[in-house]
Amino acid sequence: MEETKTRKEKKKDAKGFDMKRILFNLKAEFNKIIWPDRESLIKRTIAVFASSVSLGVIIAVVDMIVKFGLGFLIS
Repeated sequence: MEETKTRKEKKKDAKGFDMKRILFNLKAEFNKIIWPDRESLIKRTIAVFASSVSLGVIIAVVDMIVKFGLGFLIS
């Protein structure tokens, strides 16, 4: 005799996952996050901003050099 599955078991088999378990695991993972303190966050933000501006300046300078070089070769 075949055992009948409950509605929840059928739903779980059909989708291949259990939403309640996923949300529980997601909450557990979020609880493991160690958020930085304010001072550390400010230092990291300044570092990212400074490196982004520096990289932008480097790219702009290289672009101007290439543009000048191509203009010199073409003219």
